[in-house]
Amino acid sequence: MTNLLADQVRQVAADVFNVPVDRLRLETTRDEVPQWDSLHHINLVIALEQTFGIQFTPEHMEQMLSIELVTLIVSELTGGREIGH
Repeated sequence: MTNLLADQVRQVAADVFNVPVDRLRLETTRDEVPQWDSLHHINLVIALEQTFGIQFTPEHMEQMLSIELVTLIVSELTGGREIGH
């Protein structure tokens, strides 16, 4: 997992949750972001799928409990490539 990929995931999440990107660290969990409710979780999934050209399984969606876990799943599905590469 690259820092650039993590930054890109953080930016997508910040856009979906409408929070400053610097508020989201890798360690940030769903419980720490009031906006990260079930509806915004689905919006995050859709935004990530569109941004990275990937498809999450229901199991992946259940495992998305922190920014770090989201980034690891995106890295797994993209082979570690960042957008634009």
